[in-house]
Amino acid sequence: MDLSDLQAAGMETEEIKKVLDISDWQSGLAYDQWIALPVSGSRPPARYKHAAVAVDEKLYVVGGSRNGRYLSDVQVFDLKSLVWSNIKLKPNADEFEDTVSLDILPAISGHNVVNWGNKLFLIGGHSKKVSDKITVLFIDIETHLCGVVETSGKVPVARGGHSATLVGSRVIVFGGEEKSRRLLNDVFVLDLETMTWDVVEGTRTPPAPRFDHIAAVHAERYLLIFGGCSHSIFYNDLHVLDLQTMEWSQPHIQGDLVTARAGHAGITFDENWYIVGGGDNRSGCPETLVLNMSKLVWSELTSVKQRDPLASEGLSVCSALIDGDKYLVAFGGYNGKYSNEVFVMKPKPKDSSRPKIFQSPAAAAAAASVTAAYALTKAEKLDFTKAEDPNSKGARNGLSEKDVTNGVKAIREEKNVLELSLTEVRAENARLRGQIEEKNGTHSELSKELLSVQGQLVAERSRCFKLEAQITELQKMLESMQPIENEVQVLRTQKSAFERDLELASAVQRQGSGGVWRWMSGGNGNA
Repeated sequence: MDLSDLQAAGMETEEIKKVLDISDWQSGLAYDQWIALPVSGSRPPARYKHAAVAVDEKLYVVGGSRNGRYLSDVQVFDLKSLVWSNIKLKPNADEFEDTVSLDILPAISGHNVVNWGNKLFLIGGHSKKVSDKITVLFIDIETHLCGVVETSGKVPVARGGHSATLVGSRVIVFGGEEKSRRLLNDVFVLDLETMTWDVVEGTRTPPAPRFDHIAAVHAERYLLIFGGCSHSIFYNDLHVLDLQTMEWSQPHIQGDLVTARAGHAGITFDENWYIVGGGDNRSGCPETLVLNMSKLVWSELTSVKQRDPLASEGLSVCSALIDGDKYLVAFGGYNGKYSNEVFVMKPKPKDSSRPKIFQSPAAAAAAASVTAAYALTKAEKLDFTKAEDPNSKGARNGLSEKDVTNGVKAIREEKNVLELSLTEVRAENARLRGQIEEKNGTHSELSKELLSVQGQLVAERSRCFKLEAQITELQKMLESMQPIENEVQVLRTQKSAFERDLELASAVQRQGSGGVWRWMSGGNGNA
């Protein structure tokens, strides 16, 4: 029974170690499935936004962040024995004299690491040490010496959350976030042989400024940028920089719909780009994606549970060669809690061919037309009059004059077809430009209408404010009139009482001047 079967059966790590030969854990591992490795001994502190790289069947994890605190350790995981260890770094004697209280490796997060020879180079990152320019540190994995690398040239500003991609002997750095939180979308190149920086001035539209994205290089020519975020937007776009023409493009992608994410991790195997984790501050991304960089097609390889460590932000993934087989190795991350789990996946072997990345139809047609025209020029320069000469090129190749003529004719026909295709593409581009101009015109009119409506809305709001002020004044007047109304009511009551008293007094007066008593006395007299 292999590791996959034991974990599928729900066995815990300690139970697995009792029945599993740790030194042969990779035997029988299923393809394209993540497996959590059982660890012998203690684990390092859980973390995210660290940097990791695999060298000689060992996983090196450097720095990171946990609970708002930056870390400065270097942890090593042996992928054969499944044991963690901690490297005790030594200062580079050429740089430091006083090593008593030296913080050899500063606490750092959001940095990148590349392996070059027997050294790990740490590029950029956020730390408490203030620096205007990006810092490059080195760690010698044989001697454990550590120090700052002196670089020259057009050194970029300090940043974190950027990408650093190794291409040959050069590292391409894109984007990131400054210490002042300003977002970047610039491109710099560090030559590891001369330790010299240079800036890349790309043409056309670059990606929007961002951080916590990922980058990869295809066919040692195309730099791919995927995902990341600004301070309010998460991206799922893919941008390509042609490192020969220094031209940015945003190619059309096919396949599965990919959600926006930041803090994800990626690694390339041949023509496939494996992308793991990430999130959008609300939920993690549980799927492991694969981008075929030649065909530009997305697909979902596998998926985990929503709260799985692999559905985290700030995790790392790298490639490792173990006993001659390639593996993906993932570590750390944060999805509500910090992780220190190690996961491995054995990718299913794919076709090793690496065709160039797809071009746009116009570019492809133009390239084909140039190729055909070049072939036609070469063919037309042949000396057909010597086709029957045994020393002629056609005779040496076993070709008759008719064969050469037919070949030239076929090339001309192909050229005509390609030029027609190019004409059609240009016409289509012209039509699209017309549509874009029309849309821009519509957008301009709508913008004007929107501005007019906004002006009317502002006027109405102003009128509403005035009416509200008048209503408030009237309410105050009404409130001040209430006591007056009460006094009026009292006066009315007093008036009514006074009128009743007056009527009563009048009645009494009438009685006193004759009235009833006089009638009674008159009656008596008559009697």
